[in-house]
Amino acid sequence: MRMFASDLDRTLIYSNKALADFGQSAESLIDVERKDGREIAFMSNQALRLLKEISAQMIFVPVTTRTYEQFKRIFIFEDAFNIPYTVTSNGANIHYHGKPLEEWSSIVQKRLKTECALLEEVMGRSQSLELNGKIKMAENLFFYYILEEKLTAEAKKAIAGLAESFGWRISHQGRKLYFMPNPICKGEAVKFIQEREDIKMVFGAGDSMLDHDFLKFCDFAYVPNHGELAAEKSIPYPYLISNNIGTAAAEEILNDILNSIKERV
Repeated sequence: MRMFASDLDRTLIYSNKALADFGQSAESLIDVERKDGREIAFMSNQALRLLKEISAQMIFVPVTTRTYEQFKRIFIFEDAFNIPYTVTSNGANIHYHGKPLEEWSSIVQKRLKTECALLEEVMGRSQSLELNGKIKMAENLFFYYILEEKLTAEAKKAIAGLAESFGWRISHQGRKLYFMPNPICKGEAVKFIQEREDIKMVFGAGDSMLDHDFLKFCDFAYVPNHGELAAEKSIPYPYLISNNIGTAAAEEILNDILNSIKERV
């Protein structure tokens, strides 16, 4: 059995902000997510077609930093896909056919109590950094800043060092700067599903440092050229980096996965 585990935002789907970052527009795309009656995320028709074809031939597992409620806003997954598993909140939660897997939640909670500092402590220390941005918390598990100005390389290094001293890590994605406790990890969640379903081959795709946690376990690990990971030189890992950026990167990655499946039939 095979599995395709994939990040969503800036990998398969793109907000207006992400599209603008890549010099693209939503004009020729289809909307896949709505909030308060507004279209807020998109993908190309080609990418959607390829993803449907892939999910018909293997287990497709969305792996996202979004909370489950935020994930549910992506209506195409309810309308057009059979998705048994979803990994949300960066791996803190696994839902199986829409219901939380309590076995997994228990494992995560035990690790949070013994392997890292409390969220309140790290959040308090982060405020001493005087980051220019709005702070938000996700399900009382981790937090992030929506930054109003760019981080310098020196500032990012100092922030990463502070997080590491508390058993946390950071990821900088567009305007968002995530602070994440080490036990909340996409990789461990993907491994749990792989073992539960006796998966023999795993394809993966993701753009950020938080995605490295699960991509390093994949047999074929894809990274869009625009991603945080594509620019990261410190990770000695043979990623398959796309030639294209933005929505074209999603099409390229999905097409390559589909071709790999056909070659192995």
